[in-house]
Amino acid sequence: MAETVNFTGSVDRDLLKRAKILAAKTDTSVNALFNAELRYLVETFEAAEASGNQNFRTLLDFSLGRVHDRKAMDALGIDSDEDLFLLMAQAHLPMPRLPDDETRRMADDLNSLLK
Repeated sequence: MAETVNFTGSVDRDLLKRAKILAAKTDTSVNALFNAELRYLVETFEAAEASGNQNFRTLLDFSLGRVHDRKAMDALGIDSDEDLFLLMAQAHLPMPRLPDDETRRMADDLNSLLK
C-alpha cells in the first residue's frame, strides 16, 4: 500500500459542497474521489509521455485554459470542434471554463440584445 501524505490546497467553495454531496450519495469520501481523479490524470499523462504521444498534453493544456481551441485543434491535426469535444471526453478531461466575470459579461451582453 502506498504511503499517504497530507497536503493543503484550495478549491472553489461551491465545487467542494457539490463534491461532498456526491461523496455522500456514493458512500465514499471527497478524498477518495480526489485520489481517483488525480491518479487517473497522472497515470494517463505518464503513459502518453512514455509513448512519446503529446496529444494528452495538448488536451490537458486546453482543459486548463492554457491554449485556445484552434491551437489545440491544429496540434492534434483535427478541424472540427466536435472532434475536439470527443477527444476531451475520451481523455476524461473537462472542457475549459471561462472565468465567472467573463461568463456574466457575456450573459449581460446577450440580455441587452433582448431589450
